[in-house]
Amino acid sequence: MNLISEIQKEIVAANDLPIFGAGDTIIVSYKIKEGVKERIQQFQGVVLQRRGSGLTETFTVRKMSGNIGVERIFPISSPFLDAISIVKRGAVRRARIFYFRERTGKSARIREKKKFVK
Repeated sequence: MNLISEIQKEIVAANDLPIFGAGDTIIVSYKIKEGVKERIQQFQGVVLQRRGSGLTETFTVRKMSGNIGVERIFPISSPFLDAISIVKRGAVRRARIFYFRERTGKSARIREKKKFVK
């Protein structure tokens, strides 16, 4: 038995984040410290990838700010990560959608996943 991997499983299990993947549009709320003050800022964009596993897992989110694309990498186990909410589920065929960076206009749209209710 590997002691480190068991401790990592407990910490990751305590993290109550929703299940999301590449192509999903999410809002990441994270804490920013400015001197003594602390505030929560939101970053809304499309998930390009999830990478790693356990405590070292990260995900990359891309948004357009004006005409400039801004990407940010968030660690899953960061204490500054406040909440993640899913706006829209995207239907993509790949786990890493780096081709999305070169897309503009209508080709930059991602189809929404259809929900099947029985």
